[in-house]
Amino acid sequence: MPPSVSTSTSTSTSPPSPPCPVRAARHALEHPRQPRMLSFRVEYRQRSVEVVLDEASTVGEIKQVLETELQIPASKLQLKGWKTGDMSDSTVLSSLHLPKNNSLYVLTPDIAPSASTSEARTSEEALSQNFVLVVNHQETGRDYSLNFPGDRTIQEVKRNISDVTNIPVRHQQWEGWPVTATDDQMTLASSGISYPCHRLRVSRRSPTPTSAPVAQVAQAAQAEQQVSDIHMASDSEGDDFEDASEFGVDEAEIFGMGISGSRKSPMIPDDAENEDEALLHFTSEFKSRYGDLHPVFFIGSLESALQDAFYGKARDRKLLSIYLHHDESVLANVFCSQMLCAESVVSYLSQNFVTWAWDVTKEANKSRLLTMCTRHFGSMVTQAIRTQKTDNFPLFLIIMGKRASNEVLNVIQGNTTVDELMMRLMGAMEIFTAQQQEDIKDEAEREAREMVKREQDEAYRLSLEADRRKREAQEKEEAELSRLEQVRREQEQEREAIRMSLEQALPPEPEEEDDQPISKLRIRTPSGDFLERRFLASCRLQVLFDFVASKGYPCDEFKVITTYPRRNITDLDPSWTLLDAKLFPQETLFLEAKE
Repeated sequence: MPPSVSTSTSTSTSPPSPPCPVRAARHALEHPRQPRMLSFRVEYRQRSVEVVLDEASTVGEIKQVLETELQIPASKLQLKGWKTGDMSDSTVLSSLHLPKNNSLYVLTPDIAPSASTSEARTSEEALSQNFVLVVNHQETGRDYSLNFPGDRTIQEVKRNISDVTNIPVRHQQWEGWPVTATDDQMTLASSGISYPCHRLRVSRRSPTPTSAPVAQVAQAAQAEQQVSDIHMASDSEGDDFEDASEFGVDEAEIFGMGISGSRKSPMIPDDAENEDEALLHFTSEFKSRYGDLHPVFFIGSLESALQDAFYGKARDRKLLSIYLHHDESVLANVFCSQMLCAESVVSYLSQNFVTWAWDVTKEANKSRLLTMCTRHFGSMVTQAIRTQKTDNFPLFLIIMGKRASNEVLNVIQGNTTVDELMMRLMGAMEIFTAQQQEDIKDEAEREAREMVKREQDEAYRLSLEADRRKREAQEKEEAELSRLEQVRREQEQEREAIRMSLEQALPPEPEEEDDQPISKLRIRTPSGDFLERRFLASCRLQVLFDFVASKGYPCDEFKVITTYPRRNITDLDPSWTLLDAKLFPQETLFLEAKE
């Protein structure tokens, strides 16, 4: 059958032309479709194997790769973890519509764990490892995936299964435990179950009191007595928990690691010195019980969490969620593992909430919480928390910050489902988003007003600065002018003093009828005026220079030049006489400013 070719819808009334098989086939050959690659992370005991194949491969081909990596025949490998149940080796991966990244695990029931593996499991590291027990409830046909640490006992597992299936421990009939699991007080790490995953089946034991041995009946009665306190509520409400649907249990979803009675340490110790230390311990204990996938708990005081959530920029603010844990509540384990650690809830909380947590199991810690709530939320919220019954816990409070106070939008109790929890979280987000948009708008308007004010203040500051600089420049200019004027006056006074001194030191001008030879000199100034004076021919040139200087033309500024031939008299020796300089009996000179 030729590949189909999609055609666009035409607005014409004429029928569309049929697709051309030849053109479609040619296009398929010229543009081959790139195979989609799938990645599988396969866990087997202490090993993890990465397998990458295209979606045209089969399940059997995955086993072939694992056979090479694990050195175990493919026929002995049971590949588990498929969303739709077990798959045959011939199943094509593309038919399963898998995501790009997948996680699977391998079971080898026909191969007993090696001695080294068993020894490793009993070590301290193995006791802290998480085992996944896939428990099939045969009456309902449902599979429950439960996470347990290696130090949890078989008895504790059975108690947890009683919570989920409503089958009391004494009525439970099991299949799949290893032959080495001979005692209910054995830990999972030492029981010989497969790591990281082991499959079991449980059903309700048929009532056959006449055939049951006396010792077995006594043992069941003793087990019943051990868990009577835990299952009192469950036995009285068996109709509500028959298929665990009240808690939203679904295939392959993780419930948790056990009820509070088997906890080895509290979420928050009594002796925690401050909220930071308490929350660090809470986070560490929560992770050890329920695994790595959990909400990111704020480390710090409730006041710091409020500051982080409500008092930043409007667009950066978030809702505050407060998780209140109580170990003695029968709902605590299911709520934490099934609801609070669901991937959708964890992702939504991390994006939109600041999550703070506290443990109210201990009365001292509960009192500390009530004191904090009174300070930050008022007495009504405190009273509401104080009056909550143990079985109502865990509580999940959703807080929204407002201008004047903090408002509690929602109080979610532990008997909820993932869908209901997500619906209430999203409902709170709708209210918060509407308020946040108003806050963003108000903040933008306020920032705009502040920006205008800052710009006005800056313009005013710049204007004052410009005026100051202008005034300083003017004052500096005036000061400089005043200084220059003072220098000029001092220079003039100095020149005048020199001129007067030279004028007084000049020898008297000889008479025309003097018996001694006389030189009559006529000197033209730069202004065009003439200076005339008689000198004795025996006078030295210095007397001529002093005369010129006394008239305001010092020799360091002016040259005395003869007309023809042109000579610079100031370059001659001042001790020469006028007669030596050939300025006798008369001569016309002119003054020229030096360059």
